[in-house]
Amino acid sequence: MKFLDIKTDYAFKKVFGSENSKEILLSFLNSILELNIVDLIIEDPYNVPKLQGMKDTAVDIKATLDDKTKVIIEMQILNHDGFESRILYNTAKNYANQLDAGDKYHLLNPVIALTIVNFKMFDYKKYKSNFKLLEKENFTKYKDDIELVFIELPKMNKELNECENIEERWIYFIKNARKLDLVPKDIDENLSKAFNIASTANMSKKEIEIQEKREEFLFIQKNSIEKAKRDGLNQGKREGREEGKEEGREEEKLNNAIVMVRDFGLIPKDVAKKLDLSIDKLLKYI
Repeated sequence: MKFLDIKTDYAFKKVFGSENSKEILLSFLNSILELNIVDLIIEDPYNVPKLQGMKDTAVDIKATLDDKTKVIIEMQILNHDGFESRILYNTAKNYANQLDAGDKYHLLNPVIALTIVNFKMFDYKKYKSNFKLLEKENFTKYKDDIELVFIELPKMNKELNECENIEERWIYFIKNARKLDLVPKDIDENLSKAFNIASTANMSKKEIEIQEKREEFLFIQKNSIEKAKRDGLNQGKREGREEGKEEGREEEKLNNAIVMVRDFGLIPKDVAKKLDLSIDKLLKYI
């Protein structure tokens, strides 16, 4: 059995934002946000058969909870300049856009932005961060209408049998589903449903093709970013460095391959083939 890489926006929205995802999303949000949500509405639910190409996919999932709180859920694999500002801007925009001209401010409902990232953002060990408006000295809350919650996947390194609660098991699922061959035993009912939705056995050829294209696109983007970083570091140091260049290239390819397998959950043999790297050599390091 093979599962989608939940870290891609396409797969993430298929699992958590489709027409059949309501109970799954309820379980996920109740665990991550530590709420007691009884009901919710998924806004513009993802209908897979209507998908025509990558341009039609949406980055985020929006839901309205039973108390009218708005939740924006986003999965972000690659970091970029202005990312933190974009999250804040998008949250504020969703908060302000609730009102039409002439509406009263008391009609505004809280907005929670839940952002899951596949890179490290903050300089501490915990994987979940929760930001609200607070007074600087005595930490008095101004108003709970805007809340930013971040999950940093690289900081959660537990195996499934080490997970202590449903929150950790959901994060394990998002981070590691692509690497698994079977649905784990003795897991929560909604988590089991999420695995079934993510199974490629239940997908059409068109859906699998779109997912593969998305993974390839992200693969190329990641390598482009890494190449830009290397070019910046190596600028001005290339002259007179012919000796050892080939060995350096092989080491770079190996490092990139390790990142693709460990952080992106890609198949080792596929990565080795794309980078023209020995699969035996790659397997020694993962």
